[in-house]
Amino acid sequence: MHIYELDTPAVVIDLDVLEKNIEDMAVLCRELGITLRGHTKSHKSPEIAKMQVAAGSKGIVCQKLGDAENMARAGLDDILLTYNIVGRQKVRRLTELARYRRITVTVDSFAIASGISEQAKLDRVTIGVLVEIDTGGKRTGVQSPTAAEELGKQVQALPGLELRGLMTYPSRVSSKPIIEDVVGRFKKANLPLDIMSGGGTGEEWESKELGFTEHRSGSYVYEGLSRIQGSSGNEGLSAERCPLRVVTTVVSVPTADRLIIDGGMKTFRLFPSMPYGLILEDPTIKFSGMSVEHGHVDTSDSNRKYIVGDKLTIIPTYQEGVTNLHDEIVWARNDQVDRVWRNDGRGKVK
Repeated sequence: MHIYELDTPAVVIDLDVLEKNIEDMAVLCRELGITLRGHTKSHKSPEIAKMQVAAGSKGIVCQKLGDAENMARAGLDDILLTYNIVGRQKVRRLTELARYRRITVTVDSFAIASGISEQAKLDRVTIGVLVEIDTGGKRTGVQSPTAAEELGKQVQALPGLELRGLMTYPSRVSSKPIIEDVVGRFKKANLPLDIMSGGGTGEEWESKELGFTEHRSGSYVYEGLSRIQGSSGNEGLSAERCPLRVVTTVVSVPTADRLIIDGGMKTFRLFPSMPYGLILEDPTIKFSGMSVEHGHVDTSDSNRKYIVGDKLTIIPTYQEGVTNLHDEIVWARNDQVDRVWRNDGRGKVK
């Protein structure tokens, strides 16, 4: 079946591009001599995660517990959760996961660590722990090497937890003095440093420079957005680098310079101050706006005459946001449908 025969709007992954992106990152990390740990938040697909592991990723990294559960059910193991796990409901889910998978979490406070420890002790499981230190991400993470050392000592003393090292985001060479300080403190205090995890697609060499044992990359799978374009324009979106596309149908041609497609905000997940995507069949036409279920396309610069029923394939600007909106993901090669996957990772935000 050709992708134009799909019921639209349809999310389609070009397998040739996907496979190249995954292999290129694996090769880069091998050449740098740093372990790759593939992030799954971009695609939320166990099938793609397995491709990352097959290419050389050491385990995977998830952002939310729901994603980790989905991956574990599909057979993925050695899962790093880089998100504070808070509350009795979540820690019980975490310890259940640890019964049959190797799980490591990150913590940035004693409150987080002690909550996990209490449940791990009750359920007689062991949870690996990395102390997170903030080196510029300004999200989570302890705020100093002293605080990292203190939390490391607290974690090591808690039952049910196994301190495994450190984690930070993003990897920045400018943070080297902070990293050297905290590493020195951990070594002096005989705290484990089996894992030193850096992160940020495009910053693999910086993790290597900082002496980290592994690097977390995820955006490379789909590319797009900030990875290969600026804050405006579609210049970075290309069929050669971006495997995720949305096939749409023209449902109205109300004027000579405007058409409407059957994909709007609920299909594309708008990203603030960004264009909506690149239309592959005709780069001279551009989105002029979106409403909830309608995509508004300006055709004034095109010589082509459009009719109702025409198909348009769009590389969306924020590709990983699109993934979380659709029940099915289609894999295709040479525009022919290869298989259709149910998107079990959709909505796994708890």
